[in-house]
Amino acid sequence: MDFLGLKGKKIVVFGLANKKSVAAHVGKVLTESGAEVIHVVRSEQRVAAARKLFPDSQVYTCDVEDEANIIALRDEIQEKNAGPIDGLVHSIAFANYSQGLKPFQQTVKRDFLQAVDISCFSLIAIANHFSSLLSRQASVITISISSTRMAAENYGYMAPIKAALESSVVFLAKSFSAFSEVRFNAVCPGLLKTSASAGIPGYIDSYLYAEKATFRKRALQTSEAANVAAFLLSSRSSGMNGQCLIVDAGMGMNYYDAEIVGKVVS
Repeated sequence: MDFLGLKGKKIVVFGLANKKSVAAHVGKVLTESGAEVIHVVRSEQRVAAARKLFPDSQVYTCDVEDEANIIALRDEIQEKNAGPIDGLVHSIAFANYSQGLKPFQQTVKRDFLQAVDISCFSLIAIANHFSSLLSRQASVITISISSTRMAAENYGYMAPIKAALESSVVFLAKSFSAFSEVRFNAVCPGLLKTSASAGIPGYIDSYLYAEKATFRKRALQTSEAANVAAFLLSSRSSGMNGQCLIVDAGMGMNYYDAEIVGKVVS
């Protein structure tokens, strides 16, 4: 039985960098479910990786920092594909700590605004320019984080930007409701083992701590976040709109775990 009903659905996935990417895991689940996945990567250098992982998928490039590229991408996808798009996956985030990691109040304005543009505004721009291609009941999802109010020093200014991203999900859901039933939701995973996260200073220590803070004492897998993404892209989640689904294996509710407390006070 095709429980998710994704077979034959056309879904565009933005953000694949390599096999560890959230976008790659989402693409894998969708492909296994029979969906037709179209991948969009940031640069020509990433095209080869995408085609190796998904030899049967179309692969396009788009630098979302330039809105004209998003428009050109839309036109190219429309020209080469018949029928509407049933889903969009926005798995894009970028932060340039040009002067190194600094206390939050010393955040460099140029870096912050560029990160907002790429990590948050790109979702709004993609939704806007692809609106004419979307089926009436399409599903759009983005990838956020499990808590935008956790002041993790080594995450720098990205948590406030993810908060803006999550707020944008709600406003997009509202604005699209005026002319369609397109849904917008966010998958909010806990700490994952991806190449992008490995570049965050001190991330490994945070990752190991997060693993101990989960109820099951086993780290969250990227595939688990991808499974939730597939659900949100399917008609099985038709009653969900403007939501942020936390996927953290209980980490956010386990502040007073006896094992962790014991190590601190011993």
